[in-house]
This record gives sequence, structure tokens and C-alpha cells, in this order.
Amino acid sequence: MIPQQIIARKRDGEALGLEELHDFLTAYLDGAVGDDQMAAFLMAVYFNGLAPAELDTLVTLMMISGEMLERRGDRPGPRVDKHSTGGVGDKTSLVVAPLAAEMGMVVPMMSGRGLGHTGGTLDKLESIPGFRTRVPLDEFNGVLMRIGCAMIGQTDEIAPLDRRLYALRDVTATVPSLPLITASIMSKKLAEGLDGLVLDVKVGRGAFLSRLEDARELARAMVGVGTTRGLSVTAVLSAMDRPLGRAIGNALEVREALECLSGDGPRDFRDLCVELAAEMAVAGGVAAGVEEGRARATETLARGGPMERFMRLADAQGGALDPSRSDFGLPIAPFTAVVAAEADGTVAAIDPLALGYGVIALGGGRTRQDQEIDPRVGFVLRVEVGDRIARGDPLAVVHSATREGLAIGASAVTEAVRLAAGDAPAPLPLVLERVEG
Repeated sequence: MIPQQIIARKRDGEALGLEELHDFLTAYLDGAVGDDQMAAFLMAVYFNGLAPAELDTLVTLMMISGEMLERRGDRPGPRVDKHSTGGVGDKTSLVVAPLAAEMGMVVPMMSGRGLGHTGGTLDKLESIPGFRTRVPLDEFNGVLMRIGCAMIGQTDEIAPLDRRLYALRDVTATVPSLPLITASIMSKKLAEGLDGLVLDVKVGRGAFLSRLEDARELARAMVGVGTTRGLSVTAVLSAMDRPLGRAIGNALEVREALECLSGDGPRDFRDLCVELAAEMAVAGGVAAGVEEGRARATETLARGGPMERFMRLADAQGGALDPSRSDFGLPIAPFTAVVAAEADGTVAAIDPLALGYGVIALGGGRTRQDQEIDPRVGFVLRVEVGDRIARGDPLAVVHSATREGLAIGASAVTEAVRLAAGDAPAPLPLVLERVEG
């Protein structure tokens, strides 16, 4: 096997033989193929895609490149997980995991770091002082049995091929590839030994897929991969033409998630958490339909149990939170500034992409694989699409690690919040479609 030949053939749009694709990927794991060569291969896949048989081979190799999670202990309830394809302000996992567990499910959530302009669940969790997202599988299973949910990143044991490709895709602009997204997500989820899976496929400018047709194609591909392997999978297509909620930035998003668990928080964010938990209840067989699941999720969230469960989860994984404080003991940026409207008008759009890259510019996201990020920085919006505002009204608050960063953040807000003289066009519905197996 000569790596250059494999790369060239995929570059030219050819379908690879399954044995040679297997050999190429295995050689990468063994170090015989370097990151530079794999980056070229990923770019070729980005432009030319993968044939169905190639995709099946990639999913299988990712899944079996490490260990499979074993069901240990005797905690009752179906094992169900949720995964999002990523969006700006998307912190639903922090609410949905304890909410679903409170509804009687067991949630072994394996999450990722930020990709491109989107934040990652692991980065959000690690903004909680002391929270450990890298724990041995035995400890992970122990937390899962005691709490009913556990939230970790990929360990060295689980899908190591995906872990390496995931980091490489982030810094080579090859994230928005349907087969690569499908293989990455489904290989990890299949390794979890699930009974049910709900996929939140984001659609819009702040997502990796801005077109509804592409999101629908991705949803169908992932649902197809799961159902052919006997897994109950449902995909929800949700809007990302504006940020989800008001907070963008790791610690700020954790605080908003905790506010939601306390019965507060932005309505769009809370509504999507309820919707996803309802779908999980259906996938796991604890609700007969989405309406029943939605009613149970709403009632469960209102009772306060999910908040108490998240606090126990954080404590079990080393995290220190103080519910008596308004900031919950999360790290706080030393500099803040309010960005005000420069004219009267109606908020016609809030560009999530500008704010996502704004967080990166403030130091809250990565431009290379080994970069440390600042969990304190970001934005808290004060307006929504459709709001009528006057000159001088607050648009957002910038949270920065430096005084100089305030100007950078203000520029991102000014670019993101677009005003119109008349009425604003309606944003996309929060949930656009659902795709079932």
C-alpha cells in the first residue's frame, strides 16, 4: 500500500477497494501514514465523498479501533444518548443528560470538543472548576450506575481512530463533510452499546450545514447507519440561523444551562431541551409518542430533579459548583462591556457565525489542535430576532480576558446583530423536521 496512490485516487473521485482503505486507515493508526497525508486524504473526501461501502468500512474501523462499552451494574432503564452536530450557543447536552436520566433513562454521553466556530460540550464541562472529562472506563461506568448519566470525552480506549481524525478535521477545514460527520458520530455511538439514539442535526448559517437538503441527507445517512445495525435512531433537524439561547462562550453557556435546570433560561433553549428529551424517551421506549414524552420532560424539568442530578454528576466527576451564587462559582472574565445599538430599528438577524468566530478571536476557541482556550470569554445577547430597539439600547455584553479584547468583541457583535427599518423576516422554526429509521 502506497499512501500517495490512495490519496491520489480519492482526489480523482475513485472509489477505493475496501481492503486498501482498511490498510490505509490502519497504517495511520500505526504511524506509517502521517498527519499531513491524512489531512490530504480528508480534503479529498471532503470534495468527493465516500461510496456507501467505503462509509460502512470507515464506520466499522472507527468503532472497532478501540473497546466497546460494556453494560455493567444493574441500574434499570434503557440506555439512550443524544448527539448534536454542533452549533453556536448549543449547550443542550448539559440539560438533556440529567433530564433524560431523571425520566428513567441511562445516559452514557460521550461528547467532543469545539469544532471550527462551534463550541464543544467537553470544553463547556471543563469550564467547571475541577470537572474531569477524561476518566477511566471503570470510573465512567461507576458514575453512570450511581447517577444515571455520565459525560466524558473519548478515552484512549474508545474509537481512537475517530479521536485522531476529529482533531485533524478541526484544523484542516474538513469538518462539513457528510460522510466524515456520519462516521465520526455513529462510530462513537455504536461503541456505547445503546438502545436508542437521538441526533440533533443543526441547519443554518451557524451550523456546519447551512442548507436544509444537506442536513436532511446527513440525518438520513446517520439514521441509516444506526438502523442497519439494530439501533433505534431518530434525527431532529433544528434551526441554527441564529444562536441558541443568549450565551455564547463556554462558562457563560454552562451558567445558562444551570439557569435552565433551575427553571429559568431562554425559552428557545429550554424548548429544544424538552423536545430532545421527549425524542429520547420515545427512542428508549419510556414514552409511547413525542407528545407524551414532551409532557413528561416538561413536568420533570419543572420539579427540579434534573438540577440536583447535574450537581451530583458534577461532584462525581470532580467538578465544584456553588448553586447559592448567581455565577454558580464558574470562572468570570475580568473585563465586560455593553455593546449598544447605533441606530433605531428592528433586529432582522443575529449571525451565529460572526459570534462563533468572535469567541475564537477572544481566545475561547482553537485555531490549532494543542491550543489552550479561555473558558471565561464570550457574549451574552440582550436582544432576539424581531425585537424593536432604539439607539443606545444594549445589544449584547462582551466578556473578555483583556481590555483590548473588548473592542474585538464589540466588532463581532456589531457584525452579528443586523438592524432593519421595518419588520424583520421570521426566523426558522426551532424544529424543522424529524427523520426516523
